[in-house]
Formats: sequence, structure tokens, C-alpha cells
Amino acid sequence: MKWLIVLLLSFVIVSAGCNYESNEKESATTNEEVTEDAFEEKEALENYEALEGEDELELENKMDDELTEQEVSEDIEKVVQPKYELNEANFLVQPIKEGVNEKVVLLTIDDAPDQYGAEMARILYDIEANAIFFVNGIFINKANGQEQLKEIHELGFEIGNHTMSHKNLSELSEEEQRKEIVDLNDLIEEITGERPRFFRAPYGVNTDISKQVVKEEGMQWMNWTYGYDYFQQYTNAEALADIMVNAPELMNGANLLMHDRKWTMEALKDIVVGLREKGYEIVDPKEIQ
Repeated sequence: MKWLIVLLLSFVIVSAGCNYESNEKESATTNEEVTEDAFEEKEALENYEALEGEDELELENKMDDELTEQEVSEDIEKVVQPKYELNEANFLVQPIKEGVNEKVVLLTIDDAPDQYGAEMARILYDIEANAIFFVNGIFINKANGQEQLKEIHELGFEIGNHTMSHKNLSELSEEEQRKEIVDLNDLIEEITGERPRFFRAPYGVNTDISKQVVKEEGMQWMNWTYGYDYFQQYTNAEALADIMVNAPELMNGANLLMHDRKWTMEALKDIVVGLREKGYEIVDPKEIQ
């Protein structure tokens, strides 16, 4: 009887041990599965959040790109939508459509950058007046000519072509005329990155050849309405400022001729102030087609 009881107790103990071991293994397996599942879920969540972050970043970048493109498009539209054109019969600046201010004048500076071109550009920049600087190759190629040209361009002024050597085009051969214009365009583009849009012949002498070359180069040729700084009686700042503001030729769209000269530089601010006091706006050449 005692033997039977011992045998039964042994069986119970062994069974309990087996069940405990089995439960322990099952519990361990379950814990491993839970751990693996939790890790996989965590990894999946982190991957999702990373992807979601990338999508948000991509969306933000896309929105920024679209905004930038829109802003650029608007800027381009402003640049390429001209308000004025030049009347080739009299070289007045005239509105292309109604609603555009007619009471404007165009400032132009010839023979730059000789000595005072960059300083004249700084004066105009400070008083927020624009102009076309018609440059010559002979001045660009001298000591500090390229530096002056770069500064004038970087201040935002339009650079025009006034030929390489300032010779009377009517006295040159067809090939020489072409070189006077095209070689200077090449030089200006090399220095500034832009080819000129406007051409003015020395002494106002245009020829059939020069007009043809200008057309081939995609430029607009012009002369002027009036200018006085090359007359002896106007080689001082006070007299020059007075005549430029009160000239009988002053009218809507007048194309004013000035030069890279000391007295013109000294009169420049007074000229602009005087014209504005008369109600004239200084036209931006970029608004001329």
C-alpha cells in the first residue's frame, strides 16, 4: 500500500514538472512571438513615419517649387511685358497701350565708361533714376574700363552699343561697320553675360548696313531728342542742368542725350530732380520693347 502511494506521488510530481516545463516553454515561445511582433510593428511604424516625413517634405518642396515657379513666372511676365516703344521717326518713347503714363523721359549716357561712367551710375542709382549707358569698346579696353562696365551693369543699368571705336559708320566699309557693332556686342556679353538690346551710332549717323546688322543682332537703333553737354556754353553743371530741364525740345517721351563728362556728372542729380519737379517720370529702359 505504501509503495502504491509513493508511486502515485512520484507520478503527480513528474506530471506537475512536465506541465510546468511545458508551460514555461509555451510562455517563452509566446513571449518571443510577442517580442517579434512588437519589434515588427515598431519597425513598421518607424518606417511609416519616415516615409510620411519624406512625403511631407516632398510635398513642402513641391509647394516651394510651385511657389518659386509662380514667383519667377510673375517676375518674367513683368520683364517681358513692355509698356513703351520707340518711335523711329522721332525716337520718342511712347506707350504701347492706354493707361500707361505718357509723361516720361528717357535718360541716355554716351561714350561710357570713359572716366565718370561708374560714378554717374552710382548717382542715378541713389536717386532711383534709370538710364541706358551706351558704351564704346575703346573705353572698355582701357585701364579700368571693364571694372566700370561691370559696376554699371551690376547696378541694374541697361548697356547699349555705341560701336567699338566711335568712328563715323558712313566712312567705313560694310565689313568694318559689321565688326564695329558685332565685336562690341561680343565683348559686352563676355563681360556682363548679356548682349545689348539698343544701338546708337556715333554722331547719329546710321547706314543701311548698320541698320541691317542691328536688325540681325535683335537690337533697336535710336538717335535722340535733344542734348547739350557737348556745346561749349553748357560745359558747366549749372548751365547744363538748366537747359536740360527747360529745353524747348522737352516733351512727353523725350530721349535725352548726355555723355560721360565731368560737368554732366555734376549736373546729373539736378537734371533728374528738375525733370521730376515738372512731373516727368524717368522711364526704365527695360520697359521699352
